[in-house]
Order: sequence, then structure tokens, then C-alpha cells
Amino acid sequence: MKAKKKGHSSPARAHGGARESLAVGTQTIEFDDNRLAKVLFGEHDRHLTRIESQIDVELAPRGNRLTIRGSSQARARAERALQALYDDLIQGRLIDPGAVDAAVRMVDSHVQTAVEGRALRTPRRVISPRTETQATYLEALASHDLVFGFGPAGTGKTYLAVAAAVAEMTRGAVDRIVLSRPAVEAGERLGFLPGDMREKVDPYLRPLYDALHDMLPAELVAHKLETGDIEVAPLAFMRGRTLTHSFVILDEAQNTSPMQMKMLLTRLGEGSRMVVTGDPTQVDLPPGLESGLADARTVLRGVPGVAMIEFRESDVVRHPLVTRIVTAYNRRTEGAGEREAPPATSGPAPSVTAGRARRGKPRA
Repeated sequence: MKAKKKGHSSPARAHGGARESLAVGTQTIEFDDNRLAKVLFGEHDRHLTRIESQIDVELAPRGNRLTIRGSSQARARAERALQALYDDLIQGRLIDPGAVDAAVRMVDSHVQTAVEGRALRTPRRVISPRTETQATYLEALASHDLVFGFGPAGTGKTYLAVAAAVAEMTRGAVDRIVLSRPAVEAGERLGFLPGDMREKVDPYLRPLYDALHDMLPAELVAHKLETGDIEVAPLAFMRGRTLTHSFVILDEAQNTSPMQMKMLLTRLGEGSRMVVTGDPTQVDLPPGLESGLADARTVLRGVPGVAMIEFRESDVVRHPLVTRIVTAYNRRTEGAGEREAPPATSGPAPSVTAGRARRGKPRA
């Protein structure tokens, strides 16, 4: 955005419950492309309203111009968020409420420059990281043969992994994509579901199909599933195989046993890469059975070529309420742990750990 700016400041005063005590002023920015400016503002200015709800500013559009009113700090934050969104539009990316929230988050975390060039291009859309952890995750996916993603639902662990797989297949880096989940019964019995084995396990794999259809045309997904270029199968079907020149993703890995996890990890063949994702707090295994994800987290930490990325509730990119729900449950769990567990003898694990990458720098 090559925006022309002009503005002035006035003495500080109360402004919409302002949290910033700096001088309140206004500035006007002008966008080069009227059509993109309209998309940026959103239908009925809904994107601007969303920014106003998160940054203490008032935004007044007029044609391809936008007046920002607020403290100098708030105006600068709003302008950087708008700049990022406008740049996304120029590069052909879609703008939705989630993208607006992500732009504000990235501005607040001061990592905007760190995520430039981290976008993944798939046939249907360009996918960019929406949090600092997602940016680190994409970097790990580009530079390691085995990546673990730990964290709550809604943080993009699986979605970004599928995006990376589709991008790699599109540019010819891998020959096929293998997507897998353990078919763990959470209160229902597979035997009582109608249909053959594929029809019984498909509901467990539906989130993976949804991600594929987000990134590839429906007819291309159907064709690649038919030819085997994309395979979606329960974990049990992986036994005894060697997966070469493949991008392998294991989702819901917290519901594997240590033996199953070892079995899958040792399927990795020449020219292949693997991503393992899961939420350690949502284990559906029978009581007393250790999670293979938790076991691998301990056994493989620091192994060269292995990256481990920890997502937090602040990385949730679904409905804002999901973040508050995850935080509430985590608070209760941590409270129970404090009442029952002995005092900790060591600090928390780092949010990101990685073994030595297979190359000195990420691939282009």
C-alpha cells in the first residue's frame, strides 16, 4: 500500500474508554486501488468495525481514503494492520474476519516482518500464518523431515500441515500425500456404524477431507484419491508399509499408543516427510494407556531432524469464543494439577524445540 498520509494531534482526552494516554489525533491514508480498498473495508465496513473492536481507534472510510482517529500509538497499530491486509489483497489472498484478527495479532506481537515469505500457495488459495507460532511452524515444516505440532484445537496444526503437503505436491517435491488418523472410538462402537470399513472410518477422517477441499478443486481431490496420489486412511492401515517420496500427516496423534506411534514413525522412507499433530489434553484412550504422542514428546526431543512446536490458546484462530473456552478448561486443569501434584522441580518446557534441520536453511 503506497498510502499518502496527513494528520494532526490534539490534547489527550477520554475517547471510547481509551487505554492509551497519548495525544488523540487523526490521519488520513489513501489506497491506490479503489476496488481493493472496498474489499479491505469489507461489506458494510465490517472489517473496519472488527479492527475498531480490537484497537482503540475510529475508522471513517470515504472512497479509497480512510481517516483514522485515536492516539498516535493506536493509529500506528491500525495502519500496520491495514497495511498487512492490503498487501494480502494485492497478492491475491482472501480477507475474512479471521484474517483481520490475525493482522491485529501479528501487529501486537511485533512479528510481521518475521512471517513475510512464509505463505503457502495451493491451487485454490494462498495460506499465510496468522500467529507467531504458526510462522515458526511453517518454517519448521520447510526445514525438517519430522515435525510435531502440539496444542489445542483451532490453532491450525493440521490445516497448515495439509496446506504444506498440497504445496509440496503441486511443485513436484513429493509424489503423494498420505493423511491418517487413529480410529479411536469416543463412546461409540465402529461395529454398530452402517457400511463397509471405508464408510465406517470416513467420519473420523472428515476433517482431513475438508482441508483438502479448501486447497484443491473438488474434481482434482476426487481424481487424486482415485489414483492414490492422495491417500486418506486410518492408522492401522500403515503397518508393514514403507512410505517413499510422500508427505505423511498423522492427525489426532494423542490417541495413539507408544507402539502405534513407533510403528508409524518407522514407515518414513526415502524422500518423505512427516507431520504429527495432536492435543495432549484431549486423549480418548482407555484409562491407564499411555499416549504415544506424550511418549514421543519425551523420547524424541532434541533428536536431529525433528522439530517440536508448541501451540498455545493464544494461537487459536477459530471463533474468538473458542480461545476463551480453551483458556477456561486449561485454567481448571492447571488448578487441579496444583492441588494434586507435588511442587515442580523444573521450569516449563520451551514453546519451540527442534533438532538440527536437514539443511542449513529452509527451502525456498
